[in-house]
Amino acid sequence: MIMRGKNDSGRGLIKLKLYNYLTKKIEEFKSIGQTVGLYTCGPTVYDFVHIGNWRTFIFEDILKRVLLFNGYKVKHVMNITDIDDKIIKGSREQGIGFRELAQKYEKAFFEDLEKLNIFRADLYPRATNNISSMIQIIELLLKKGFAYKGNDGVYFAVEKFKDYGKLSGLSKRNLKKGARIDSDQYNKESWSDFALWKFQKGDEASWDAPFGKGRPGWHIECSAMAQEYLGATIDIHTGGVDLLFPHHENEIAQSEAATGKQFVNFWLEGEHLLVEGEKMSKSLGNFYTLEQVSSWTKDHPLALRYLFLTAHYRSKLNFTRGSLDSSLRALITLQVSVKNWKATISNKGNIVNKFRDEFLNAINNDLDMPKAVAILWKLVKSKELNEDKLETILDFDSVLGLGFADLQKDELPERAKKLIDKREQLRSEGKFEESDKLRKELQEMGVFVEDTPSGPKWKFKK
Repeated sequence: MIMRGKNDSGRGLIKLKLYNYLTKKIEEFKSIGQTVGLYTCGPTVYDFVHIGNWRTFIFEDILKRVLLFNGYKVKHVMNITDIDDKIIKGSREQGIGFRELAQKYEKAFFEDLEKLNIFRADLYPRATNNISSMIQIIELLLKKGFAYKGNDGVYFAVEKFKDYGKLSGLSKRNLKKGARIDSDQYNKESWSDFALWKFQKGDEASWDAPFGKGRPGWHIECSAMAQEYLGATIDIHTGGVDLLFPHHENEIAQSEAATGKQFVNFWLEGEHLLVEGEKMSKSLGNFYTLEQVSSWTKDHPLALRYLFLTAHYRSKLNFTRGSLDSSLRALITLQVSVKNWKATISNKGNIVNKFRDEFLNAINNDLDMPKAVAILWKLVKSKELNEDKLETILDFDSVLGLGFADLQKDELPERAKKLIDKREQLRSEGKFEESDKLRKELQEMGVFVEDTPSGPKWKFKK
């Protein structure tokens, strides 16, 4: 995909500012070198990714696009957790190997990634392919006295790291001295020494290590892969706010204890997604996947992306069917406008600088996407020339990621093709009332069908 709008204007005139969870304030972003090192916590591939996770991944995609829009080069690393307690449990329940289970859900993750127009990372290292890097860090922590060997594994000694808690801001008074946590299902209410390495139990997957055969704890994998591919100190680390403690806190502790250097300069965390005002969970029956959402939006998964753009990434967002329907209508309206302008314009327009400056101000103010979307609509409704609106919207879309550039192709969307074929079948069966409903559905997509002796003809129309 071609990125539009790459230039130095943001870096020279309108500085990029981001909220840093480490300092608890908005700061001007400054990269360590010419290329921004970006590490984002990836999926644990034991099940289909739910829409709460997708909100985080879209926020991270927006961050990456904003960096590119400002002229930065970005090296993006996202880990794939393909071994942990949940994966082992799931493989046993399904009666398959842990690798087979992980590969199944990893494949589904990448398929959904494409549907949501999320840029791929430069690297997707898997935990099981980076065991040696994890072992090296654990050996170093043992040597420095930050880790110790227990009966069931190797643990990080939280008391030994004096800066523990600097990210989450929690008090060490909550520390359970001597307590150890060997499960990935951790207690978020108190600090305890956490597992760096778990000794083999039964027939669990395991690897040889100087300190005993076993497998890595969850936290160590991100430290190992971030340092392996981005260096001892990286520019930006992101994830969902639920990972802030203890996962990200533990990453800092084990990384900085091992290297003696600051692990991350900017920490960004995406807020929770609620469903009908409640936390999403399988027990409540409000645990939704992209496949379910796509069925509600008639195969318009980008309606979910649009919905996520309407709330700031540091604000909770309440997902409802009503809000999703509204986002779908808004997205279709925009798509119809863009397609109609393309159909009537033969010459390339110019970017409208006054709107672009407003847009850049919004996105560079800690990724204020709700304001950016408002500016998009302000442009659409303005009296600017249509060709200039179109060129400016395509520029904006390099950040928004709503697929407007794809509408420049004179191709019928796959969903529309299916509806036209289905409508023809209904007409041949004499089910004209049902076929008329599909005609209206096509019109909502901006596709107008004309019945001719040689078959249906279609065109995009405002």
